[in-house]
Amino acid sequence: MFEGALSDEERLLRDTVREFAARELAPGAAERDDQERYDRRLFAALAQLGLTGAPFAESIGGGGLSYRAWTLVMEELGAVDMAMAVSLSVHVLAQSPLARWGTAEQHERWLAPMLRGERMGAFALTEPEAGSDAAAIRLHATRLGPADTPRGYRLEGTKIWISNAPEADHYLVFATLDPAAGPAAISAFLVAKGTPGFVFGRKERKLGIRANPASELIFRGVEVPTAQRLGREGEGYRIALSSLGEGRISIAAACTGLARAALEAAARYCAERRAFGGPLTAQQGVRFMLAEMSQRVAAARALTRAAAEAKDRGEPIAEASSLAKWTASDAAMSVASDAVQLFGAAGYSRENPVERYLRDAKGAQIYEGTNQVHRLIVAEQLLRGLGLGG
Repeated sequence: MFEGALSDEERLLRDTVREFAARELAPGAAERDDQERYDRRLFAALAQLGLTGAPFAESIGGGGLSYRAWTLVMEELGAVDMAMAVSLSVHVLAQSPLARWGTAEQHERWLAPMLRGERMGAFALTEPEAGSDAAAIRLHATRLGPADTPRGYRLEGTKIWISNAPEADHYLVFATLDPAAGPAAISAFLVAKGTPGFVFGRKERKLGIRANPASELIFRGVEVPTAQRLGREGEGYRIALSSLGEGRISIAAACTGLARAALEAAARYCAERRAFGGPLTAQQGVRFMLAEMSQRVAAARALTRAAAEAKDRGEPIAEASSLAKWTASDAAMSVASDAVQLFGAAGYSRENPVERYLRDAKGAQIYEGTNQVHRLIVAEQLLRGLGLGG
């Protein structure tokens, strides 16, 4: 299967993570999915391997991986356990704004233990009326003390569909000082699990990615000191958007891994399954399906790595990350669906992993921005680049 050129260091990284995933994640993946159970010991194992802070600079305690190298990590995890890949991706997403915008004190107290994997992070943006439209959030932050020098803030409201909750220890929470003011009133706050008034509500019962929890967050008069505000007042929307492109590349890589796993499972099954006097792979129709599945995997990988390389060069990644996430998640869904078809009734059974791949793939077309939103982003970038407006 076409994979593209890798350096010796990248090949070693890929093989190390692949062996780890096969040894630690694969044996219980189906059982964890069936039980909708998160195994925190696996997160600790990711930390021990150095993956919980891998794509961050060594100068702040990270692993120093390029984002291109990070896509190799996420592809291998996604190929075995999409739920754990999503958990790690969200943990990294919660750290990215903190690494960029945090003070030295915030780095020491909040970021360092997350980089080491001693604390798990979550990114709390989505609300009942604010999904794709992040500017519409209503979680309310009220200043405590003078408006120009508040001693802190009181948070009131609800977040939903927050991945890693309630397992996560540190939450990057976005709230508004004035719901009528739009993005200009949004600020970001660091909130620890166990803070008085901060409780967990309903846990989502999901179609796929069931071994990674997603829960409601409820804020009942939660008081947060000013030292736990990330950036200045009103910078929250900018802070949120600054890291979403990176998260989309990460998820695109995991989707590429899922698609690859579905393709490989289908190819092996068709080579072993005999019908009409020979293996299914002797049928031209089956060969064409496998070839087209391989094409979609290769396209997803190419766009994902191109987006990662753009980030490594310091270029804008809005269009590249949207193309990667949209293409890779659609590829995962299409390839997994074809894999189920090639397995026949066996693919519809929970005894085989391809039905889990299909369920997991569907979610990826929705989270990290729906693929309809990514079409809008790509169209806007296209028109702007041609001087035709945004």
